Amino acid sequence: MSDFYSQQHRQFQNLHDTHNLADRLQQIIVENQVSEQHQPFIESRDFFFLTTVDHRGYPTCSYKGGNPGLVRILDPLTLAFPNYDGNGMFLSMGNIQGNAKIGMLFIDFETPHRIRVHGDAFIQTDDPLLYEYPGADMIVRVKISEIFINCPRYIHRMHRVESSKYVPQEGKDAPAPQWKRINALQDALPACDQGLTEKLGGTITPEEYGAMMINGEG
Repeated sequence: MSDFYSQQHRQFQNLHDTHNLADRLQQIIVENQVSEQHQPFIESRDFFFLTTVDHRGYPTCSYKGGNPGLVRILDPLTLAFPNYDGNGMFLSMGNIQGNAKIGMLFIDFETPHRIRVHGDAFIQTDDPLLYEYPGADMIVRVKISEIFINCPRYIHRMHRVESSKYVPQEGKDAPAPQWKRINALQDALPACDQGLTEKLGGTITPEEYGAMMINGEG
């Protein structure tokens, strides 16, 4: 018997008379490998949402952005994506090291359309794919256990304005993030960022950075 649904899922399904519907949906939409229908959509995305679970059992949901082709299908059971420079907390990567179970959500806000992926993730800091992702510091490979299309009914239609200027590009240095100018962080910045604040125009307060964020300048 499949363990896709828990006892708690069944309680709600029985309460709302959707037990049979849920079983049928699982049968027709949940697959255990990437199909010809899934691959073009996933590999065309330039962002996705990643869920991991921390050492306390709390889920962490992160937005991962990059260039189109951010996620690659290596074979029907395996996909890979890069990890780029963040804020130094390494929440997603640290969670994966402690618990390989992850979820991924791919969305097209313009069509709209979405696909979910569940799998087990493994981090490789010397992965040969690093050479194909400029600016990446490690590669995450995911063994897929479940992949399925979700109804897009409640996805709001939105249109792209522009790509983030911070996404690494081959042969081009990405601009430094403004949050590294915050005065309260200066003595905690890693050695590679020493002197960066002066190049960016000096320190700013958390409040000033907050105002920059509101104006889309962060």
